Amino acid sequence: MNLKTATPAVRWSVYGLVGVLFAVVCVFLADWQFSRNDERSAQLALVERNYDAAPVALDVAVSADGSFDPEREWQPVALTGTYLTEDELVVRNRPHGGTSAFEVLTPFRTDDGRIVIVDRGWVPPAESGEGTADIPAPPEGEITVVVRLRPSEPLPPSGRSAPAGQVPTIHLPLIAGSTGSATVTSAYGILAAEDAVSETPVPLTPPSEDPGPHLSYAVQWILFAIMGFVFIGYIIRTELRHRAEDAQGTQDDAPHPDAPAETVARASRDEARPSRRGRAARRPDQDMADEDELLDRVDY
Repeated sequence: MNLKTATPAVRWSVYGLVGVLFAVVCVFLADWQFSRNDERSAQLALVERNYDAAPVALDVAVSADGSFDPEREWQPVALTGTYLTEDELVVRNRPHGGTSAFEVLTPFRTDDGRIVIVDRGWVPPAESGEGTADIPAPPEGEITVVVRLRPSEPLPPSGRSAPAGQVPTIHLPLIAGSTGSATVTSAYGILAAEDAVSETPVPLTPPSEDPGPHLSYAVQWILFAIMGFVFIGYIIRTELRHRAEDAQGTQDDAPHPDAPAETVARASRDEARPSRRGRAARRPDQDMADEDELLDRVDY
C-alpha cells in the first residue's frame, strides 16, 4: 500500500494501528522491567533480613533431608569441626580484582559428620598464568567458623569443564563426587569469621545494595508508548494544516461570487490568457507573418 496516494482516512488508520502495536510492545517491556525490579527488591530485602542476623545451627538452615530453604540465603551459620585440607578445590573464572580469579573451596567436616563446602575467599592467578597464586592454608584442628549460606550453582550451560583440582562453578553435586556422600549438596558457606587466627584468601565482597536501573527503564518504556501517540497526532495535525492551507489558497485565487461581471470576465481572461513567457515565445512568428503580408501588398 502506498500511503502517499491513499485517502486520509486510510493513512490515519494505518498510523493508529502502528501506534497501538508500538504501545503494546512498550507496555510489555515495561512490565518485564517492573518484574525484574520486584525480583531485585526481594533480593535486597532478603540480604537485609539475613546478612547480619545472629548465627544459627546448621540443622536450622539445612533440614535433615539436606534441603535448603531459599529464604535462608545469606543466613549466618555456626559450624564446629575441622577443615579437610587434602580435598581443597578452587573454582575458576571468578571476577575479582579486575581479573579472572579463583575462589578457594575447602570442605569442612562438622561434629555430626556432615561436610559443608566453605568458600574461604579468592586468590589471583599465578604470575606464570597457569593455576593460582599461593593459597593460604586453613587452620588445623577443631575450630568454630561462621559462614553465610548460598545455594548450589548450576553447571555452565556451555558444558565447559576444568582441570584437576578445579571446578567450573560451585556445583555442589559435582564437588560431592570428590568429597564424599556426606557432603551437603543444597548449600555452601561463604566464610564470615573463624575463631582461629590465620592468614586467609582475600574475603569476598558483600552483596551489592544497588537496586539496579529496572524501575527507570520501565518508566522510560511507558514514556516511549505515550510519545508514539503524540508523534502520530503531530503527523495528522500537520497533514490537516497543509490541507487547510491548500484549500485556502484555492479559495483566494477564485473571484468572489458577488464580484461584478467585468471582474469575473477579467479573471476568466487572465486564466485563459497565455503566460508572458508563452507570448514572448510566439511573438517572433507573428512579426514574420506581418512582414510577409506587407511584402505581398507591394506593387512591383
